[in-house]
Amino acid sequence: MAAASSSSSSSASAAAAAAAASWRSPRSWSAIPPACRSPSPTGVSFPLTSPSPSGLGLRVSRAPPSPSSRFPVPLSSARQLKAAVVTKDSWHELIVNSEVPVLVEFYASWCGPCRMVHRIIDEIAEEYAGKIRCFLLNTDNDLDIAEDYDIKAVPVVLLFKNGQKRESVVGTMPKDFYVAAIQRVMDS
Repeated sequence: MAAASSSSSSSASAAAAAAAASWRSPRSWSAIPPACRSPSPTGVSFPLTSPSPSGLGLRVSRAPPSPSSRFPVPLSSARQLKAAVVTKDSWHELIVNSEVPVLVEFYASWCGPCRMVHRIIDEIAEEYAGKIRCFLLNTDNDLDIAEDYDIKAVPVVLLFKNGQKRESVVGTMPKDFYVAAIQRVMDS
């Protein structure tokens, strides 16, 4: 029985080797319809080149740029944020001297989870207008402020009252987490 299984595995590997060899042989290329060998709309031809004695050559051509990739997205179509931007220059005036509680999201432009938190903060800014002020701080641009509050990763939301940090929410959390933190700060 063992001899039968070893001969079947060797015949299977021989069949695989024969299939690989036939793929590399010039005969297999003739089986490909000519339409498949002509340039495609993307500018790449299949097969890329015909086999040569030294191996497969490679010809790559680029597709022309699409009209939409040449023009940036107009500003009018960009989503407007409800939370204002705060920087190290305006930090003292807008955060420390604020008479109402303040929510600050520490974010980075390259951070995907931060974009999800932006949406939540925008909803909160609308719902709590007049009761709390919401701001965004880009930690890549204002690293000094982030270091002052020991921000090691983003997104982080800090809540301030009377210029003092009262609450923090680290990471991307459901809206209820932020609302609960806001209520605790407003009640204190």
